[in-house]
Formats: sequence, C-alpha cells, structure tokens
Amino acid sequence: MDKDKLQRIHEKIAEYQKIIILPHGRPDGDCMGTAFGLKDIVTQTYPDKTVYVVGEEVDYLKFLGRVDELDDDAFNGALVIAVDTATEDRLADQRQNLGDYLIKIDHHIPVDSYGDLEYVDTNAPAATLIVLDLFHLHKDHYKISQAGLQALYTGTLTDTGRFKYPGVDGDTLRHVAMLYDLGLDAQAVYRELDTRSEELTRFKGYVLQNYQKTENGVAYVEITHELIDRFEVSIEEASSLVNELGVFEDCPIWVLFAEYEEKIVRARIRSKGPAINEVANQFDGGGHAMASGANLGTWDRANKLLVALDNHAKAYKETS
Repeated sequence: MDKDKLQRIHEKIAEYQKIIILPHGRPDGDCMGTAFGLKDIVTQTYPDKTVYVVGEEVDYLKFLGRVDELDDDAFNGALVIAVDTATEDRLADQRQNLGDYLIKIDHHIPVDSYGDLEYVDTNAPAATLIVLDLFHLHKDHYKISQAGLQALYTGTLTDTGRFKYPGVDGDTLRHVAMLYDLGLDAQAVYRELDTRSEELTRFKGYVLQNYQKTENGVAYVEITHELIDRFEVSIEEASSLVNELGVFEDCPIWVLFAEYEEKIVRARIRSKGPAINEVANQFDGGGHAMASGANLGTWDRANKLLVALDNHAKAYKETS
C-alpha cells in the first residue's frame, strides 16, 4: 500500500465537485465492483458531489448499478478516475482526457502509463482491494452503504475466483472481514451471481461436451456467432464459462475463444501453473500471470495463440 498516493487520491476526491469513473470495455465483476463501490463511498461521504460511472453494461452485473450517458460538456472541470484498466485504449469511454484531472487505479502488470496520477498495485488480487485500502486509510471519515459493500465484495469475489486464485493472502481476507464488519449482506451477492438461465445451463453442457485439448494439455473451446444464436445466450454469458475448463488434471492452461461483433476474436486465458501473461502480451493482450486475455482479431491468430500456449505448456511440463 502506498499511503502517500492514496492520500493524494483522497485529496483529489475531496477537491472536485464532479467525478466521472471509467471502467474498461467488456467489464468484469472487479471492474464494475470497483467503479460502483468507489461511487458509493464518494456519494455517501459527500452527498453534495455528483458522481457518474460511464461505459458499458453486462447483464449479470446490473444489480451493482447502471451506467450513465453523458455528453462531452459533462467532462468539463471533472475529476476522471479510470479503474481496473492497464492500457488506456481499453477504456470503454475514450473521453478520459476531456476532464480536468485523470487518475488511474489498477492492479494489472503495468503496460501503458497514463493519467496525471497513477496508482498501480500488482500485489492486489482485485482492484476493489485498492478502494478498500483507500477506505481503510480514512475509515473514520468515509461512509459506505449496503450497495457499496456488495459492489466491493462482488469485485473481490469474482477476480479472486472466490478466493481460489494465487495472490489471495491474509490481507485479502482481512479486507473481506472489514466488509462483513460493516454489515455486508453476502448472500444477496451470491443469489445474483449464482443465478443462471436455462439457456446458459444448456450452453454449459455444450462446452463440456465439445471442448478440445492440444497435445500438451491446453483445453480450449471456440464460441462463434452461430453458437450464440443457437443457444440464445449473450457473448458475455458464454465467456463467463471459461473456468469450466479448468478442472482437468492434465491441463495446466485453458482458453476460451469468443467471436464478438464483426467476427473479431478474443481470448480468455487461464492457468494453474505456468505464467501466461507474457504469451498474451505477444498477441495484443496481457493481464495477470494466471489470468489473461488477448485481442486476436481473426481465427488464424487464435490458432497461432493456441500453438504458442501449447509450446508454453510443454515447456512447463518439462521443467516441473
């Protein structure tokens, strides 16, 4: 924890009357949990301030809050805070420089330096934990509601794989304990996250019956527009099943390929051994050592990524 930088973030929040929070494109639970958790802390502590979250929505996270639509003029004189976004071009709303001051809060391995003030803690397994560091530093001043508690818990829960991923430590659980001490209704979060449509349940069956494995144990599945239409699920819902492929004993790496709009292919890559972020970096991606993503563009590049991951799995097995 960098207390000096957290103090500067606190001072900027106190200084500005209008704050705009920017998540990344195709946001996950940590991204939206960080955004809406921070928004709640600011609005509960400073009722006279105006706070917006601007970007994209995904259906399964709408219970955390709804994003705002703003015109360019709304950014004038605003403090802009980008959350959970390592590279500037991944921000869902690219008007970050229209504001008066830009803060970056992130926990990914640094790739792109941007903003007037950067706070990057790669030891934090979720960006929500950085917000909780900020809250704890000013716990006698800051306020938070049940909505904020649930947002911060959702982000922590999802980005740690329900506390199973590497990086979870005593500090992680102490942060969670603080949420409980503040009155967190965790069961409300589980009810939201554990609800699955019949369509997605059927699609899960398809994934488990149709995944493939490379020679060296990279499990993978390819999701196309045709499959999305056939099973009547969204691409976000389908992509959320990536960890269904992480249960096989002989598969240290698994990947879900998904075809987005205009047939642009992206990959969600996971590992339970070899660090995969360096491979992802070679394919316009990045992230954490055990959880990364890549923007591939075409199925041809997807095949090249698969070859690279297979070679990576082979090298890992030979040295472990």
